[in-house]
Amino acid sequence: MGRSRGGRELLWLLLMMILLPYAVSIYCDEDDCYDLLGVTQASSTSDIKKAYYKLSLKYHPDKNPDPEAKKLFIKIANAYEILGDETKREQYDYAIAHPEEVFYNTARYYQTYYGPQADLRAVLVGLLIILSGFQYLNQWTHYSQMLDMVKQTPAYKNKLKALELERNGPVLNKKKVKSKTRGVGIEELSKELDLQIQGAEKPSVWRLIGVRFILLPYTIGKVAAWQGQWIWRYWIKKMPYAWDDAAYLTKYYLRFPPEAWASLSEDGKDDLVSKRLWIRSNLDEFIAEKKKESRRRRS
Repeated sequence: MGRSRGGRELLWLLLMMILLPYAVSIYCDEDDCYDLLGVTQASSTSDIKKAYYKLSLKYHPDKNPDPEAKKLFIKIANAYEILGDETKREQYDYAIAHPEEVFYNTARYYQTYYGPQADLRAVLVGLLIILSGFQYLNQWTHYSQMLDMVKQTPAYKNKLKALELERNGPVLNKKKVKSKTRGVGIEELSKELDLQIQGAEKPSVWRLIGVRFILLPYTIGKVAAWQGQWIWRYWIKKMPYAWDDAAYLTKYYLRFPPEAWASLSEDGKDDLVSKRLWIRSNLDEFIAEKKKESRRRRS
């Protein structure tokens, strides 16, 4: 048993001797950072700083023109960068004490030197600003393309002519009207008519991801309050649905897009709400009736 324990200890010692150079070589190559500065692991930060300044006066290229001195100064400066920083020094000491954790020590080294150094909050804010900018640009592009498509339709041209006739009156002699003045009038009327086109709303900052993220606590609170009122009114007190809440349920169960619901007349909305389609039997009956009506139209 004693021989077995002695064999394991010898094997562990050999393993430590093999792994130690690899564990610390990522910091000061084949050298020991403490030896380069002439200090020990027990030395204080102040002692390390004094040792570095003393060596820099001796080996700095401005003080010593010897090429070998320049190479040594680079090593000394690198050793001081590691030992002069508490975080890097702690990692270096850990690598010396745990040479078997080669991969862990290497990962910590590269994370410290090449990982993101900026405040994560600043990174998040910057990312939200960039995404919001791209989103706003995309909305404007979509809006412009949609307007261009609508302006090519006969319905839009007819509306523009009707609005022009309403504002300017009939033109009996087109030659007497200056083309430039008339062109400006049409352009102004076109801008006014654009505001009346459904589905072509201008981009809004309130729909941007950055603004929504900022307002997220308010939104969550508002939804929670609405949900609480819903539970209190309709689950606990068993009150009849208010018209707005009944309309919400109707849109939800019919999968109505907001634009489609907005285009309905008030009578059409009232008719759908009165059918109480949030009840499963009523919804199934309504869907079956719509399918029958669709088949009759096709036949």
